[in-house]
Amino acid sequence: MSKLFEALTLRGLTIPNRVWMAPMCQYSADSAGPDTGAPQDWHFQHLASRAVGGAGLILVEATAVSPEGRISALDLGLWNDRQQQTFRRITAFLESVGTVPGIQLAHAGRKASTNSPWTDGGSAVPQERGGWQTLAPSAVPFAGNPIPAELTTDQIATVVQQFADAARRALSAGFKVVEVHGAHGYLIHEFLSPQSNTRTDAYGGSLENRMRFALEVVDAIRSVWPDDLPVFFRTSATDWLAGDTADERVGWTGEDTVRLAKELQAHGVDLLDVSSGGNIPDAAIPVAPGYQVPFATAVRDQTGLPVGAVGLITEPHQADEILAAGQADAVLLGRQLLRDPYWPRHAATALDVEWARTKQYARA
Repeated sequence: MSKLFEALTLRGLTIPNRVWMAPMCQYSADSAGPDTGAPQDWHFQHLASRAVGGAGLILVEATAVSPEGRISALDLGLWNDRQQQTFRRITAFLESVGTVPGIQLAHAGRKASTNSPWTDGGSAVPQERGGWQTLAPSAVPFAGNPIPAELTTDQIATVVQQFADAARRALSAGFKVVEVHGAHGYLIHEFLSPQSNTRTDAYGGSLENRMRFALEVVDAIRSVWPDDLPVFFRTSATDWLAGDTADERVGWTGEDTVRLAKELQAHGVDLLDVSSGGNIPDAAIPVAPGYQVPFATAVRDQTGLPVGAVGLITEPHQADEILAAGQADAVLLGRQLLRDPYWPRHAATALDVEWARTKQYARA
């Protein structure tokens, strides 16, 4: 048995293999009326096909905890009963074919109120054209986007509660894993990085203060999430600015990520999903196969916290070797599963792993 196809147990939940689907926005939710933010037929077929394809865990795309927390008006949400009810069809099917259903809860912060990527390149939508006022730790815009409103301490408490409310709805909708989106330049990452957080109160300045919001969100979710089910946290391990002496910009670093991981572990997080970047539009990122794996490995080695590795992991033997070498506990595939929904089954063949075939497809 290859490591890739070993089960992994976190708390009381056993995930049947370690090929997991990363959350990937589809920008295909209804944007108006009673179904605003609710999953559509597109989401069902998109997620169901990867479950039939053999993914052990599927994390539903970044799902907003409030209307203003959406990246775009076409994002999924989980702030009302209709959305919660509509997700149940998806979670029931995923479980029926042996896949664990998970969901990523998110707030886009200063990167909210945009078009979809295929509409004007995902540009910002001003309020006069149907957009909304964005929120952030500080009034520091992302690239050429409008200036966000700096959150007050009362508003921060409201957002923390919105994450807890969304987690409660996720549980009722049938999800078994909830992931906090703390990466890619969205609200939690914005609090973590000194590039986007210039506050001088209890939520800014020192690393301890900049981590405060993330930990409060985790605590709020843990207070409503069952003890026997895991909570994940997705992080951008670096802003890719450390050591940039040309302009002396220093952002979030790999060392910061290790310190955050220790705190998250103490607050009840069970796995760190390690990505990178997204907060600095002009960061130089050395993209190559497995380029983010070392950040995951550093967390695992220095904290003992289980980690998921992501980023240009495309080949079965490459994925299996990452796990066999102890560099990560699971791999999360994104674009590769867009190209090939049946990648896990094809990987099993490549690695000579016996797999019970889906009865409807056994003749193939």
